[in-house]
Amino acid sequence: MKNDTSTVTIPKEEYTAMKEQISELSQKVEWFMEQIRLSQHRRFGSSSEKTIQGAEQLNLFNETEVTADVNFSEPELVEIENHYRKRKRAASDRFPDDLPVEIIEHDLPDEEKICEECSCSLHVMGKETRRELVFVPAQAKIREHVRKVYSCRNCETDECGVPIRKAPIDEPVIKGSFAAPEAIAHIITQKFVMASPLYRLEQEFKRNGIHLSRQTMSNWLLRSTEDWLEPIYNALHEILLMRDVIHADETTLQVLREPGKVAQSKSYMWLYRTSGDTQSPIVLYEYQPDRRAKRPEEFLNGYKGYIHADGYDGYHSLSEGMVVVGCWTHARRKWEEALKCLPPGDRKNASAQRGKRYCDKLFDIERKLEDLKPEERFIKRQELAKPIVDEMFAWLKSVNTPPKTHYGRAVNYTLGQRKYLERYLLDGRLEISNNRAERSIKPFVIGRKNFLFANTPRGAKASAIMYSMVETAKENGLNPYAYLTYIFKNAPNWDIKNNLNMYEFLLPWGVPDYCKAGHQAHF
Repeated sequence: MKNDTSTVTIPKEEYTAMKEQISELSQKVEWFMEQIRLSQHRRFGSSSEKTIQGAEQLNLFNETEVTADVNFSEPELVEIENHYRKRKRAASDRFPDDLPVEIIEHDLPDEEKICEECSCSLHVMGKETRRELVFVPAQAKIREHVRKVYSCRNCETDECGVPIRKAPIDEPVIKGSFAAPEAIAHIITQKFVMASPLYRLEQEFKRNGIHLSRQTMSNWLLRSTEDWLEPIYNALHEILLMRDVIHADETTLQVLREPGKVAQSKSYMWLYRTSGDTQSPIVLYEYQPDRRAKRPEEFLNGYKGYIHADGYDGYHSLSEGMVVVGCWTHARRKWEEALKCLPPGDRKNASAQRGKRYCDKLFDIERKLEDLKPEERFIKRQELAKPIVDEMFAWLKSVNTPPKTHYGRAVNYTLGQRKYLERYLLDGRLEISNNRAERSIKPFVIGRKNFLFANTPRGAKASAIMYSMVETAKENGLNPYAYLTYIFKNAPNWDIKNNLNMYEFLLPWGVPDYCKAGHQAHF
């Protein structure tokens, strides 16, 4: 069969229209191919944004296999010239110095303490010691407070009034309740540190013969939070607004019984925290029914200073005096997505690779400057980072690319955020990214995957406060359980509502050493 090489003549206008249509269809096909490649990477590829590849990803099912090392052995005793020496334990295996030690002695029966050769008594020539780490599951007990009441027998017979004297006793954390400080602290820790929902705790308690309903536990958490944790939260809020640099972020939360909204609608958990320029870090969550720009404006009312944030426009309309600093991690993420949309063979020499390399250089500089003082870091940034930033934006201005491609979006996003991205060069205390806030909001995101939603706005607000307390405790090197127990034991007896000075002893940096992580709490 011969090929048909005949020529067809069509009007120029029709040819132009067909050419434009083909070009438009080609762009659509390329766009759909980008979406497919990006979707495949999100589904099957690594979620890490680090440039270095190859790290194995842990999950709930293969963590043991991934972390186990067949070549690693536990410490064992080695005999050397009639005495024993312990091999060095792995650096990660450490125990508190004040960990209780239970000594169990193993001895021979008296009838076996006789020498088989000469029938003389045997003497102890040495001891062999084997140490074991013992974990005891949570144990419950009833603490019964018996308060003695005294009166005068003589006055009972001769006087109209009888004086009565009662033995001193601590106030309960919740009046009329059988909740102990330790019980409430344990439930908060399990839910907001270990991300275990109340229904799982209810089942765990039941397996141990304790029938404690979710409703009772919820009531305990709400009451103790509103009475004792919320005043401390408010004090931390005031201190946060005095700082020069803070970070902000937000994520979604579903609240079932939100007034005026259907159960499926989105509410938001906002996060505000201190930067790395302080020795007393603060992490605060705030529940709000929406993502409107007025929410950070209201929470940060009166604040003057720098605010690290992502590219959300809501932060860009804040009042004067609040200087928003952009996040280079978000910019770098756009370039990563542009590369992931390309076929693997085209990525090495792609134009998007140049934008990613600029970002990588800036992050590499920051890693080298992290140990410097803010003043020194500022000077070094002007010397090393600013020329790279200027060169990158000069290049971006010359780029001509379709705006709807991922490459075009990376270009336009970076150019649109230029004013905010450059601001980290203004002060050595500022950071190149908002990763600090993203790391702090991650515990809430993990917890949300387990409890899924909040029932009421009141519960959502209480959850924000409890998350704030445990995350602030962790940031300050405290054991959240020990810290919460300390608060619930002392706050009801210190009249903190009328004596504001007592708050100093309830803030994370004012508590005893036994509240610190790595210590055994002794209450």
